Order: sequence, then structure tokens, then C-alpha cells
Amino acid sequence: MPGLAILVITGRLCLKAAHALHHPVNTADVGTAIQSDEQHRRGRFREIFCRVLEARKGTIPDYRDCEEAISRVGQEPAGIGRAVNLGPAQRRLTTLFVPGIGWDCFSTWLALEDTIPEHLRQFGYDMVTLDVDGLSASEFNTRLIRDAILEIPREGDQPDLVLVGYSKGAPDVLEALVSYPEIHHRVAAMVSAAGSVGGSPLANDARDDYRNLLQYFPGATCKPAGEGALYDLRPDTRKAWLAKNKLPEGIPFYSLMTFPKPKRISSILVGSYKKIGRVDARNDGQVIFYDQFNPGSTLLGYLNADHWALAVPIARSHDRRCNFRRPERLSPRGPARGPAQVYRGGSAVRRELAHSASSI
Repeated sequence: MPGLAILVITGRLCLKAAHALHHPVNTADVGTAIQSDEQHRRGRFREIFCRVLEARKGTIPDYRDCEEAISRVGQEPAGIGRAVNLGPAQRRLTTLFVPGIGWDCFSTWLALEDTIPEHLRQFGYDMVTLDVDGLSASEFNTRLIRDAILEIPREGDQPDLVLVGYSKGAPDVLEALVSYPEIHHRVAAMVSAAGSVGGSPLANDARDDYRNLLQYFPGATCKPAGEGALYDLRPDTRKAWLAKNKLPEGIPFYSLMTFPKPKRISSILVGSYKKIGRVDARNDGQVIFYDQFNPGSTLLGYLNADHWALAVPIARSHDRRCNFRRPERLSPRGPARGPAQVYRGGSAVRRELAHSASSI
């Protein structure tokens, strides 16, 4: 996993419309809300991230220069010049990482290493990835989140968990916080990392057969599910939920958004990047930038990375051909039932994987 570097990177927001064609929200209002000085701490975030990144660049993977990792968009507020603590943790915190759709389908294939938790533990922090059901609706996953939080051992009386919701993991976490107030005393903060807070246009016409194709990744533990996960990612669904539900007071909320330069879009996401671009070109290949912002949260910044690059380290263990297990027959009508066969990466396989990406 590419580190909490995933969670502490970013740049800023361009308020000029870039090929925006249509969308059921007032993007100008969203941009104004995001840009408020009271709602972002981008300058201080950059100070901390760059200082830590340079100090640890010899010991963490996926290093990129800070100016390349965090985009400067618009007029970013200056930092405050305060020293950054590089020593042991002054407060013991554990990051509970809640992944997005399909995570349990391809996490084994990714051959993930515990580089982030191992690094954090050197300084008195910790990190746990929560096993949610990658193809299930938020309502199902909220209970898993609630139970996991209450089962984690606690030291002291202070809130000790930082909930990080990545992609669909963000709405899953938000719904858990609204549905289960008994977990509030454990939560020190909630971070939406490229979260699908406002949904994604891709979910409006996504097909379950392509989404369920993820079950054919080698080592996948996910199983086909109903349309709940995709329904929960539709913009109308998410915006209706946000309008109806008030987030709990007393918990700090933060948004870390992805706003990549075109050259940073991974080849497998080019198709979905262009598809969403017909709505708004300011997207990360899965979600439009303003749909990543959690209303009322503090904006940390904008990452120069696409949606998958934020948390999926494919390049560490796989070449660009993305070899994977696919069904015995695969047609535009969806994967055939029956035993899976192993195929070498070819253009047809890559097209089917790209179709799957366009449906997440």
C-alpha cells in the first residue's frame, strides 16, 4: 500500500470550469464553499507533508518530490511556519482505513505489504485496514465498521481512532457515524480520502456484470452482490443522503482530494477519465473533484494522483498489462458462469478490466 503518503498529499482547486457540460449541482457554490479560508488548511498541510516526506524519503516507498506530489492550484494559503514534530507520537492514534468498492476482490492480487503500518509503529502510531464487503451496500458495511471500532482495544479515555474513508469507504464511514452514535467517543477525526461523498456519474449507468468481474481476480474473496453498492454511489443517492443527515458534532472532519494532471492518469483509467470528462474534466478517473469534498469539513489539499494511484500500488508488483484471472467466456453481455481460466494480459483482457473500472 502506498503509504499514508496517500493521505497526506495535495494541491488546490481551480474554480474556472474545465469542459463542464452538465451536472445536477451548482459547481460555483461548491467551489466557493471549498475555497473558504475557514475550511481549508492547505498551507499548513503542505508544510507538514513536505517536511515529513523529505525527512523519511530514504525509508518510505513511492517517493515523489513534494512539489510534484502536491499540486499548487489557485492561491494556496501560506503555511504558519511552526516546527514539525519528527519524533515519537505525542498522542497515540490508530488510523482505521476503510477501503472502497471491490477492495477485497483485488487486495490479494496486489500483494500488499504492510509498509505503512510498519513505518507508523516506529513512531508510536498504528494503522488497521478494515475488512468491509467490497461489493455490498453502505448500510451493510456500516455495521462492520461499528463492530470493528468497538472491538479495537483502547488505551486511555481520549478518542484514539482516525477514520480514513477511501472512495466508497468515505460514505460508508459517514453513514456509520450517523447510524451508530455509540462509536463517537472513539473517533478523534474522520478523513475523506478521494471519497465518493457526492457519488460518481459512473454509477448512473454502471453494470453489475462488469462490477462482478472483479471476483475473478486471483485470490479474490469477494462474491457477487446486488446493486446496493452501485446505487449508493449514484450522485442523486449521495446528495439526498447528505441533505437528510447531519454529521455529528464534536468530531473533526477533513477532505483530502485527488485532482491529477492529465499525465498522471493511469492507462487503465483513461477511458473512465474521458467518460466522466463529458460531465466535468476535473476528475480523477472515478470521481469529480467537488464530489470528493465532505460539506463542512476542513480541506487538506489536492493530490496530483488519480483515484487508484492514491491507494492501489499496482506498479509495485505488476506490469502495465494487468494480467489477471478471467472467466472462461467473457462477452459484452457479461461474464459467463463456470470455472475461471488464467489468461495472459492481452488487449481484450485490458478492455474488460477498463470496462470494470468504468463501472466503479
